[in-house]
Amino acid sequence: MIAANNITLRIGKKALFEDVNIKFTEGNCYGLIGANGAGKSTFLKILSGQLEATKGEVVLTPGQRLSFLQQDHFKYDEYQVLDTVIMGNQRLYDIKNEKEAIYAKEDFTDEDGIRASELEGEFAEMNGWEAESDAASLLNGLGVETEHHYTLMKDLDGSLKVKVLLAQALFGNPDILLLDEPTNHLDLNAIEWLEEFLIDFSNTVIVVSHDRYFLNKVCTHTADIDYGKIQLYAGNYDFWFESSQLLVKQMKEANKKKEEKIKELQEFISRFSANASKSRQATSRKRALEKIQLDEMRPSSRKYPYIDFRPDREIGNEVLMVENLSKTIDGEKILDDLTFTLGHDDKVAFVGSNERAKTTLFQILMGEMEPDTGYYKWGVTTSRAYFPKDSTAEFNNDLTIADWLTQYSEIKDATYVRGFLGRMLFAGEDGVKKVKVLSGGEKVRCLLSKMMISGSNILILDEPTNHLDMEAITALNNGLIKFPGVILFASHDHQFVQTTADRIMEILPDGTMIDKITSYDEYLASDEMAKKRHIYTMKEEDN
Repeated sequence: MIAANNITLRIGKKALFEDVNIKFTEGNCYGLIGANGAGKSTFLKILSGQLEATKGEVVLTPGQRLSFLQQDHFKYDEYQVLDTVIMGNQRLYDIKNEKEAIYAKEDFTDEDGIRASELEGEFAEMNGWEAESDAASLLNGLGVETEHHYTLMKDLDGSLKVKVLLAQALFGNPDILLLDEPTNHLDLNAIEWLEEFLIDFSNTVIVVSHDRYFLNKVCTHTADIDYGKIQLYAGNYDFWFESSQLLVKQMKEANKKKEEKIKELQEFISRFSANASKSRQATSRKRALEKIQLDEMRPSSRKYPYIDFRPDREIGNEVLMVENLSKTIDGEKILDDLTFTLGHDDKVAFVGSNERAKTTLFQILMGEMEPDTGYYKWGVTTSRAYFPKDSTAEFNNDLTIADWLTQYSEIKDATYVRGFLGRMLFAGEDGVKKVKVLSGGEKVRCLLSKMMISGSNILILDEPTNHLDMEAITALNNGLIKFPGVILFASHDHQFVQTTADRIMEILPDGTMIDKITSYDEYLASDEMAKKRHIYTMKEEDN
C-alpha cells in the first residue's frame, strides 16, 4: 500500500496540488490521467521520493519495496545491460557485488567467511541465484535479444535503452511499481508483452500513459487529476470517461431542476409578499429559496483541439503505385522489393517492429530519399502533407509560430492563419512565441496546423501521437476518421490504429512486407499473418 496524505505542492504562488488524499492498494493497477501540465509525472515523483511536497506526506507499508521507471537514459551507460536490470533491486545488486568482492580477496579471513555466509543467506532469500535468468527473461520479453545482455548500455540505441530501463523497473517483483509513459518508444510486440505482464502482476501499479487501449487493458482503477485534486474511479479509462460524463450530465440535470424551483419560488414571492393573507407562505418560500444551493460546475482543465483535415480537391482513382521498391542503408536491407497500389479511400497503418523501414519508406514517398531499385508514382490529382518522426529541422529557425505557419499557407492573411493556430489551442499571444523554444507537444500541434492549412488529400504521418496528451490524441483520431482522403501512418497506439485504419501493412525485419485489407485487431488474429511470421522466424533460425 502507498498513500498520499494531505499532499500540497506549490511552485511559486501556484498550487499544482492542494490537500490531495488518496490510497493505492495491493492487487490493483491505477491509471493516472489528466491534461498536459496537470502534474501526472510530478505526482509520481512525489510518490517515489524524487520530489518533496510542500506539505503532507507519502506513506508506504513498512518493508515494502518501491520501483519506478528511470527517465535518465544515460545514467547507466558504463554498466552492462544485465547488471542495469538487476540494479532495479538495489539491495540485491549490492549484496551480489559485496559477495564477489569478498570471494576475490587473496587474504580471505574468518571474518570474511562469516560475512560471506550472512550475505549468502540474504542473497538466497531474495532469489538471487535466479537474478540473471529473471533479468534475461524480462529483456527477452521486451525484445532485447540475448546478444545485447552483456554489452554496455552506452552501446545500445535509444529504443533498446528504453526497454532495458523498463525491465529494470519490473525486476524483482517490487511491491509498488510506478511507470511514467512505459509504452513510449516500444514496438507493438513489446507493448503487448507489457500488457500481459501487468495483468498478471499481483502487487500495486500506478501508471501514466496516453495510450487509451493500454489503460483499458491493464487498469483496474483510474485516478483523474483535475484542478489540483485527484478523483478515484473504479474501472479502466473507458469506464472513467463514461462515469465522468454521466456525473456532469447528472449535475446539469440536477441544477436545471433547482433553477426551475428557484424561478417558481421567486415568482410566488414576487406576487404575494405584499399580500397579508399570503405573507406567511411567502416568508416560508423565502426560507426554502435560501436553502437551495446549485452544484458548482467547474469546467475541466482539459482542452480538446479542433482537428479537421479538409482537402482542397477530390482525389482521383489513381493514387499511388509502388513497384519493386528496395533500399539498403549502411549495408542493411531496409526495404526489399515492395510492391503495392493504393486506392482512393485507403487508410493504411504501417505496423511492426521495423521502425527504420517505415520511416525510410515515408521519406522515399515524400521525395526526401531515393530508392536503390524500383519506383513509385503518385496520381496527378494527389497532394500530400507529411508529418515526419523527426521534425528538428522544421523548427531550427527564429520564426514566430504565426510567421512559421504563414509560410505554408496560400492565403497570407494573419486572421486566417491564426484561426488554424487557435484550433490547435494556441492563444493570441502564443503567435509571437519563437518556434525553436516550443515543447514537444507544441511542435506536434504546429505540424498538425500545417497539415490542415495545406488542404492536401493525402496525409502521411510518422508516429504523430508522440508528445500529445490524451485529449489531442482523441481529437487527431477523430479528425483522421472523418478525413475523406487517403492516409498512410505509423503508430504504436493500438486504439488509434484500430479505429483509423482499414488496411494493414507490416514491414518485416528482412524488409519484406505483409499487406492485408483488414482491421488491426483482425490482422493480429489472422492465420495468414501468423504463418508468414512463422516462416520468417524459421528462415532466421536457419541462417
